[in-house]
Order: sequence, then C-alpha cells, then structure tokens
Amino acid sequence: MSSQLIIVEKRSDFRWSAPEARVLTAQEFIAEGRTPLHRPHRVINLCRSYAYLSIGYYVSLLAEARGDRVTPSVETITDLQQKGVQALKLAGLNRCLGPLPSVPRSVDAMRVQVFFGHAEDRELAEMAARSFELFRCPLLAIDLERIGGGDGWRVANLHPLDPRDVDVSRDKVFLDALGKFSRRPWRAAPASSGPRMDLAVLHDPRDPMPPSKLKTLQAMARVGRDMDIAVELIEKKDFPRLTQFDALFIRETTAIGHHTFRFARKAANEGMPVIDDPDSILRCTNKAFLSELLTGNGIATPRTLFLTKRTLTTFEAGLAYPVVLKVPDGAFSLSVKKAENWPQFQEIATAMLKESDLILVQEFIYTSFDWRIGILGGEVIFAAKYFMSSGHWQIIQHEGAGKYVEGRTQAVAVQDVPREVLDPAIAAARLIGGGLYGVDLKQTKAGVLVIEINDNPNIDIGMEDAAAGEDLYRKLLRHFQAMVDARHQQALPLQKTGS
Repeated sequence: MSSQLIIVEKRSDFRWSAPEARVLTAQEFIAEGRTPLHRPHRVINLCRSYAYLSIGYYVSLLAEARGDRVTPSVETITDLQQKGVQALKLAGLNRCLGPLPSVPRSVDAMRVQVFFGHAEDRELAEMAARSFELFRCPLLAIDLERIGGGDGWRVANLHPLDPRDVDVSRDKVFLDALGKFSRRPWRAAPASSGPRMDLAVLHDPRDPMPPSKLKTLQAMARVGRDMDIAVELIEKKDFPRLTQFDALFIRETTAIGHHTFRFARKAANEGMPVIDDPDSILRCTNKAFLSELLTGNGIATPRTLFLTKRTLTTFEAGLAYPVVLKVPDGAFSLSVKKAENWPQFQEIATAMLKESDLILVQEFIYTSFDWRIGILGGEVIFAAKYFMSSGHWQIIQHEGAGKYVEGRTQAVAVQDVPREVLDPAIAAARLIGGGLYGVDLKQTKAGVLVIEINDNPNIDIGMEDAAAGEDLYRKLLRHFQAMVDARHQQALPLQKTGS
C-alpha cells in the first residue's frame, strides 16, 4: 500500500493530527525528490494556492512526475483556472441544486465549504459530492446565489479553499471527510503553539540607502517575537516561496518594472496583506500623477507645470527663478535639480527629457526642514523633521560615485505636530489608500504645502522612531495582524447555521 503524504505550505496550516501519514511542507516535498527506493505516494496537496507556477502547482506537477497519486492533479488545477471548462462543469453542478427550505427568504447568497465532497448541510450533500466528482479538489469554497428572488439556487462562483480558512466549527466535518477519503481515522490536534502570523520582510542587504537598515528590521523581529509574530527577512531570490507567509512588508525602494512591484502584485493576487500594495506603488512612484491628484482634490502644493520636448523652446515665459525640475519617477532626490537661469534650465531639462517624455517644473520654496508625517491605515504613527543638508537646498546632497551627504533627522512626538501640518498630510494619504505612507510637507508663512507622498517611507532606529520607540513597530505589526485576521474572517463561510 502506498504511503500517504499531506503537503502544506507551512506546518501550522495543518492544525490537525496526522496518524499514519506524513505532513510535509511544500519545500520539504520538493527537496525530498525521487530516490531509487521511492515508492508511489498518495499525495493530498493542501497548499494555499494552486495558481499557475505557484508552489502549490509545482507540488502536483512534481508528484505526477514522480509517479505519485496526487489530489488535485495538474489537470484539475488547469480546469479550475479555465473559465470555459469551469462553466461547463458548473452547469452539471447546478442540476444538483433544488430549493433549500431551511434557508430564510431574507438570505440571497451564501458560501459553502466542501471537504473532499462533503458539506455540513445535508440539503447540499448531493451538490457537494458532485463538486468533488467534477473538480477533484480537496477543499472548495462554493458561492451560491438565489435565482430571481425565488426558491431556486445556482452556483455563482467556485474556487479552492485555503486550509487556514477551514472554519474551526467545521473541524469534525473536515476530519470525517478526510478520513473517508484516506480511509483512516482522524482527530483534532491540540492547539498549535506556532506564531499567530508569519510576516515576510523584503529587503536588499546590498542597498546603500534602504528605507530600513538591517538593525531596524532585526529590532522589528524582536518586537514581533514578543507579540507571537514571526518576522523573517527575505530577498529577491525568495520570490518562489512568497506564499508560505501570511503577509508581506516591502522594505526596498519600490519602482514599476522592478522586482518589488512583482512581489507586491504576487502577494495581492494571492490575497496576502501587503505593504506597499501595487496600487500605492503605482500612484506614489510618479510625481506627475501625485501633482494632478493633489491639485485636483484641493490640497495645497507648490505651483507645478509639465514640460515636454515640444514645449521646451517656448517654456521660458512666465518662469520665476530659481525653479526645480523633476523626473516623475525619480527617488531619493536623484532626479531633482535646481535651475537658476534659462541656460541652466535648458541644460537640465534637455538631459532629463532623455529619461522621460514629461518632466515637472516646480516653484522653488526653501525651508530649513521638511515635515515627514508617517501614516498607516489613516492614522499618524510618527512625525519627523528632515533638515536640509548643510549648505545645500536638499535633504540629501549627492556627490557622485554613490556618495551623498544627508541632513539630520529630528523625530517629533505626534501630539506636538501642528494641526495645520497633520490635517493635509492625512487628507493627502487618504487619496492614495490605506497603506503606509510618508507625506512630505513644507511649512511656510503663507501656509503648509504638500510636496509628495512616499509609499515606502524610511523608518529607522534612532531616526523616525526616536519619539515613539518600539511602540512604532508594535503598531506596524498589529496593523498586519489585523489585516491577516480580517482576511480569514472574510473567508469564513456564509453557510446558514442550525443545520
């Protein structure tokens, strides 16, 4: 008789006991390989996702290559992702659905959790069994909707169920179904002693100007351990195992067309909470977009004009020097220059227009420091003053060959920041989303101006955290935990109770 393997992305994903079966992580299964003594296994693939080229996909693919009997098969995974095939099978599934008398008339939609062809509700037993015959997927979430307000029902959507989203109240149904499928008894396991959440922190140890230095990320990990949260530092090479984590925190400078954006997209597509999320990266990394967004929503900013190659020769009229020229997607002041006169303006603009078809021209406003307001989920979590580099008009003065001089940072307790600074910062961040942002502002005699919104704000020990201390990291980690908890809460079934 073949041995039985249960494959999960993380050990804690399978919270039940496993008599006479081996529970392996996907990485362990892949690494185990096929040996001369290998005998066919019966493999139950309970990975979090079966998306094409995901770790779950490769588990089934390699199992088949090794001669194992795997559920779901690669054919099943492919069928689940092809809407045409799924539609044909759903038609057969709908024929198993009749009136559901015990469902209140006020309920027009519900979600059913199906485990190896078994559901908790006896009225849905035929539909559940048929769903496993058609799709051969161990865990399914099936959304049902009432037809035209009448007695009939149909399947609105169907997708694999993440094992972490199996409702605890349905453990007995799950274990009975697994036992029937594997022909072995199963029982609930003691509560897991593992961490409440596994947070991946993407960083580049070779980056000379990271948003958070290594010692800061290590401090965050220490705080996480006290909160029963596992914080693991990952790098670009760890992309294939991203879905092993519950959430992603990007601590590299983000850019479109960069691996940071691919990580963000992958996490978002898998339903993982992620900071920075793809939309925030798209919106914040382009200063032209930000300028239009802020101005269009009545938030005060420096006067800004757009310059293209076609308008360069006629642009001089109306300029009051000095002016600042910016490449829209530049970072760390690398593509920000000041022009004192028209010849200098032309030289800078001509060079910048080789990088971008559109550049920004902004009125020059000097202040001895810029405010940086850190906002997470709409709440201000830190504030700092970034002073200009000594004898220079920018916070960071680049000197060539990768060298730079940076002005000092002075953290300020949030309660000590003037309301006229906090209010526009909060309003500006709200236009982007509910992630983590660093809003830069200049406080002048004429009023407060928003300069830009950063999706990847610096947070470092002794700098931005100097006023809040470890509480800053606790707020960050609590925010991630809340997002992870909300994700699982949303995934809980809408199935009626009392059946």
